Amino acid sequence: MKIVYEGGEGEIVEKKSRFIATVRPVKSEEEAVTFINEMKKKYWDARHNCSAFVVGDNNEVTRCSDDGEPSQTAGRPMLDVLLKEDIHNVAVVVTRYFGGVLLGTGGLVRAYQGATKEGLAQSTVIEKNKGVLFNIGIDYNGLGKLQYYFAQNNLTITNSIYEADVKLEVMVPIDLKDKVNKDIIEQTNGVAKIEFGDVIDYGIYEGEIINL
Repeated sequence: MKIVYEGGEGEIVEKKSRFIATVRPVKSEEEAVTFINEMKKKYWDARHNCSAFVVGDNNEVTRCSDDGEPSQTAGRPMLDVLLKEDIHNVAVVVTRYFGGVLLGTGGLVRAYQGATKEGLAQSTVIEKNKGVLFNIGIDYNGLGKLQYYFAQNNLTITNSIYEADVKLEVMVPIDLKDKVNKDIIEQTNGVAKIEFGDVIDYGIYEGEIINL
């Protein structure tokens, strides 16, 4: 599933009104509420601080607020963006500084959705996966085959230790565990020694594995 690894801030202007979207990853409703209150204090002089958040692997908690804008013109459109993008455990506050020109209901919906999208575009969104670390012992004769196999299957070697033999640590998506185990045995004619680590949540950011 997709999550926000690093939050960001984006801004759009519609008919002289400024819409500033602040995005932050959250793990609970309490974190989301704290973040929303923080933004209201930061932008205390703004006309509106509208908000939406989604918490849980299956969107167990979803909330939104129009914060004084006409009903269904701000919070709900913002929430719809989060749900459509299928991003989990995220909160967004869109702050509006009124520019003196009324936008109408359609204009407000477009502005709040546009600001939310801009905020997400300025954030770092990654895929969160479940995986298992393979700890593999292999001789130097079999090393090249395994390196080629991992490269061809987009599997990341997270650590390599070169001694009398080679020890590799490889992150494998949990649903590929059995297949990769079988493939390694076939690739090395049973020579490789494989131990399985814990199942963990991970993501890939700038080519590096991140524990989540």
